[in-house]
Amino acid sequence: MNTHPILEINGVSKTFVRRDKTEVAALRDIDLSIPKGAFVSIVGASGSGKSTLLRIIDGLLSADTGKVRVNGAVVTKPGKDRAVVFQNDSLLPWKTVIQNVAYGLTLSGMKWREASKIAQEFIDLAGLKGFETHFPHQLSGGMRQRVNVARGLAVDPEIILLDEPFAALDSQTREIMQTELLRIWQQSGKTVILITHQIDEAVFLSDEVVVFSARPGTVRQKIPIVLARPRNLDVKRSPEFVQFVDKIWKLIEEEVRAAAAS
Repeated sequence: MNTHPILEINGVSKTFVRRDKTEVAALRDIDLSIPKGAFVSIVGASGSGKSTLLRIIDGLLSADTGKVRVNGAVVTKPGKDRAVVFQNDSLLPWKTVIQNVAYGLTLSGMKWREASKIAQEFIDLAGLKGFETHFPHQLSGGMRQRVNVARGLAVDPEIILLDEPFAALDSQTREIMQTELLRIWQQSGKTVILITHQIDEAVFLSDEVVVFSARPGTVRQKIPIVLARPRNLDVKRSPEFVQFVDKIWKLIEEEVRAAAAS
């Protein structure tokens, strides 16, 4: 992993104004530096601004204060160097797997012959070979999310932003998808930022887990995950893994209790 930061977040704050004119502070003074090729997860209590930060990184939202930089350039709008994978796969139901994966490429003006060739590479990488002509309704939830990830990778972003991508899956499929995501990440060499409520998922996948405070979200602690790679699901039963999960859970529990008491 390259130690040079691909993503720098400096002093980012965001407040939303409700219809009744009251203000809700979502984020406050977020500072993060993420190296190229890293896998970083952000966890925290519900409403702590995790997804808001992801949208600011992508350029879908603007920060009230602070800056986000990718390779030194200030983010002002979505760009080809970033791709978001949301919880809802949002596949186009009238398009086949290969058409969905190639969609971002054809939307940018690429000819179908070239776009389909690139899409096929990522279909193969996602373990979907043989399903190119299937429609979304013919796929399982896990397979649809593989298509979603492949579509994000096909546009060749430097940073993949994952917002609870496996939340709708059953526990067994979720674990399989975690191992598949690790495989895809290791082969693609992309930088990945994952938002998740599942602490064991964050520990299993990540080089570092960032724990947010309760709203307004601030960086409570950054925890390097010192577990050997490559990882398989067996590591979840190791004492070291359990210690990381317990440490992170206690930090989040403290934030939830403090917020409830305030």
